[in-house]
Amino acid sequence: MSFRFALLVAGFVLAALNLRPAIAGVSPLLDEIMTDVGLTPAGGGAITTVMIVCLGVFGPLAPVLARRIGLDRTLLAGLLVLALGVVLRTLDGAPALYAGAAIAATAIAVMNVVMPGIVKQHFPGRVNLFTGIYSSAASAGAATASALMIPLERSTGYGWRGVSAMIALPALAGALLWLPQALGKQAPAQNGPRPFRAVVRSRITWYVTGLMGLQSLTFYVILAWLPTVFLEAGLPADQSGYLLSMTTLVQVGATFAVPVLAGRRRSQSGYVAAAVLLTMAGYLGLLVAPVTVPWLWMIVLGVGQGAAFGLALLLITLRAPDPTAVTALSAVAQSAGYVLAAVGPVLFGALRQSSGGWTAPLSVGMAILVVQLIVGWLAGRPATLGKANL
Repeated sequence: MSFRFALLVAGFVLAALNLRPAIAGVSPLLDEIMTDVGLTPAGGGAITTVMIVCLGVFGPLAPVLARRIGLDRTLLAGLLVLALGVVLRTLDGAPALYAGAAIAATAIAVMNVVMPGIVKQHFPGRVNLFTGIYSSAASAGAATASALMIPLERSTGYGWRGVSAMIALPALAGALLWLPQALGKQAPAQNGPRPFRAVVRSRITWYVTGLMGLQSLTFYVILAWLPTVFLEAGLPADQSGYLLSMTTLVQVGATFAVPVLAGRRRSQSGYVAAAVLLTMAGYLGLLVAPVTVPWLWMIVLGVGQGAAFGLALLLITLRAPDPTAVTALSAVAQSAGYVLAAVGPVLFGALRQSSGGWTAPLSVGMAILVVQLIVGWLAGRPATLGKANL
């Protein structure tokens, strides 16, 4: 392996590690943030909601930037703006908190969209391997941020502002490692909006978008409400948090292994179906027996959700013929997907409030997973934009 290739891979992995910590690092510190800034519970929850909405709304900026300055420079800009947003939200006052959260999430939205195009551009012969690497790195970044915020706060004594600002350091390190790619010659971009027009007219796009959006929705529902489900079922708070950490960590392995294996096959439908069925089994365990072997439900759920996330990213890369088309497909799938995902936690909370329990919300989750199974099966069938019926 040459030094230049090693530097490319290192920068790529570090960029992927920065895709989730700015979001996942909020939850462990939320009580302190609310107390310090003077936020209500609704105001505290709005921090994450704002970030998820920005992930969907601002994803379409990525293809525009990529056409103007290239994929590599767009990724570099995303890392730098991410660091800026992370630091801004630690300044005094609620306006800085929300503005910084929105800026950081906008940067992540752009990075999310360009990463599949980066894979297609730099690793065209190993799409499955590098999709697995970057999707698992993203999951690992989320798990690490969730686990380390409180220990870092205690060991450094910096408070929530100091440890939150530390999330900017890996973003700046990623920008430094990615700088040689951004300074190099950029691959020529196709002119005009043609890739977008072709993408939005294709059935494949909406199958992939459906898979991306529904797996994101079911993931963010679990992220938001899983500890509460366990608490109301009778488990202690520390065990409920541990179980959430367990399912997040399990996802790391699944997001790496499953795309590597599925990318070797002509069709990915069987892998998608298995991922969704495992997720359904996890939801069913929470519905009928949440305190009976809860660790087993979390392992099953983690494998299913991690595999579904990795497969959604893999299909974005496989279903488009070139980096420009991949970026356009990624923008549509991830933007629509995250807007849909933002509805999930609110919907489940409203169902919990109106029904007085978790039977109705989790039953709706099972129904959503049935739809995910159907669109995922269709998305997994072998086809490529431009070669399929549009």
